[in-house]
Amino acid sequence: MAVTDPSVQLTSFRQQHPHTRFIDVLLADLCGIPRGKRVTVAELPGMYHGCFLLPGSMFALDVLGGTIQETGLGFNEGDADRRCLPIDGTLVPVPWRPGEGLAQLQVSMVDHDGSPFYGDPRHVLASVLKRFSALGLTPVVAIELEFYLLDTERTVDGRAQPPRLPQTGRREYQTQINSMVDLNEYSAVLAEISAACEIQQIPSGTALAEYGPGQFEVNLHHSSDALLACDQAIRFKRLVRGVAARHGMEATFMPKPYMDHAGSGAHIHVSMLDRDGRNIFASEDPTGSASLKHAIGGLAATMADAMLIFAPTANSYRRYRSESYVPLNPSWAVNNRGVALRIPASTPENRRIEHRVAGADANPYLLTAAVLAGIHHGLQRNLDPGSPVAGNAYRDAVTTLPITWPEAALKFESSNVLRDYLGEKFHRLFVTTRRGELQAFESHVSPLEYAWYARTC
Repeated sequence: MAVTDPSVQLTSFRQQHPHTRFIDVLLADLCGIPRGKRVTVAELPGMYHGCFLLPGSMFALDVLGGTIQETGLGFNEGDADRRCLPIDGTLVPVPWRPGEGLAQLQVSMVDHDGSPFYGDPRHVLASVLKRFSALGLTPVVAIELEFYLLDTERTVDGRAQPPRLPQTGRREYQTQINSMVDLNEYSAVLAEISAACEIQQIPSGTALAEYGPGQFEVNLHHSSDALLACDQAIRFKRLVRGVAARHGMEATFMPKPYMDHAGSGAHIHVSMLDRDGRNIFASEDPTGSASLKHAIGGLAATMADAMLIFAPTANSYRRYRSESYVPLNPSWAVNNRGVALRIPASTPENRRIEHRVAGADANPYLLTAAVLAGIHHGLQRNLDPGSPVAGNAYRDAVTTLPITWPEAALKFESSNVLRDYLGEKFHRLFVTTRRGELQAFESHVSPLEYAWYARTC
């Protein structure tokens, strides 16, 4: 994407949005959580000249915002600040906060010498993309995100519950895939999400009711700029939460908010263009070209190693259950939603891979980086994916993916392939933060433990 002169961007934005008073400056951390500061519009020009600072420890945080000191990015370096530079095209209004004169801007971090900071996931993805550029290839990426709308009040035992339906006032506890009734019930909030996407330059497409009560999926359009696609995904998740709050609801991308209902995933579609703009996955054969099969081979070979990225939190692993549309091994097939790597039904020129493993809590930059690393690995080594699955992908299937948090951390840590693609320093940083959060999570004693063990042990 061409970079527009900053002064032109600022002048244009001020002309179009003269009532803007404040800017939320957002930096997506390792968990994909936007962190940053609110500044006045008068401070905006200075930001484009490198005057905006945040500590490097932004990339050493757990989901609660605590610094994992073992990363070395906390007290060991004095919690040092680094410059954060605006990402082109991300200065947009915040339409769900009308009357406040509020806009937002996404930034990325550079190191003390001006080089890309190794801890910033956006730079990790950029480094993987350079490997494709060297081959004359351009990945085309589309991201699908699932989420739940929840009541802002929890149940008496602290659990999530569906919101009261806007039109009838009742709670819906059943599942109705592709339900038009559910779409109608939530029509106002979905329409506002769509309108806000247009204002924030997020190319959203199809919205559908998913399996769970109050669960929806929105597809973002494909882009030949993978960084842009991930910028938009970060923006989209914040937007959905903001619009839901305006309607008295809470939106969550938590992978498994309900024990007995479907989880929420992040599916990523990838095709691949050569220098002449031709899709190298294209083929009259529904299983795709040889290049597509090699890409699937690479994804299969690296999938277990990358599970810590696909499933970064404790709740992530509650999704992985048989016959739940969540894969348990690196299977592939054509037009089969039970597999990890699906080739959707399409015209020959639109052949692509749908990667169906990650939860909705995955950082979009890291998810895309890991998927593209697997594809590059397979293309470079002409890896064979084996035979596609026919029929039920779960029948007689052996679970080969690490589907517990400790297992995934061990597998990621020992992966030389991901250490190479993601960078050694980032590789160490990521596993250290995930282990720190894992240890904190496991130190808590849950109410269930008291109910089960207090009187029986």
